[in-house]
Amino acid sequence: MTSSAEFRLATGNAEVLALSGALTFATAARALQESRAALTPLVRSLDLAGLTHADSAGLAVIIALSRQVRQQGRQLRIDAAPASLTALAQLCDVDQLLALGQLQKTA
Repeated sequence: MTSSAEFRLATGNAEVLALSGALTFATAARALQESRAALTPLVRSLDLAGLTHADSAGLAVIIALSRQVRQQGRQLRIDAAPASLTALAQLCDVDQLLALGQLQKTA
């Protein structure tokens, strides 16, 4: 089973929140808590290039973060979403809500 220690959050760039590792049911609660705390008004994009695995709980985290930013009257760009996450978002019919697929990871 995936350990919650496998999720990582990087905030080195004030405008980018980078998620890496596994964003799954096992990591979603901690990922959401840490990401919400790091989601300052300066953050403009969510970089998903470092994600190694994401499931529906991970997608829910991304939706929640996007919603939080929209409620503040801002936009959150989703960069480098893995193809599997984009496919899941399409299946759930939320890909347009998150603008996934436009900046999809190529590999």
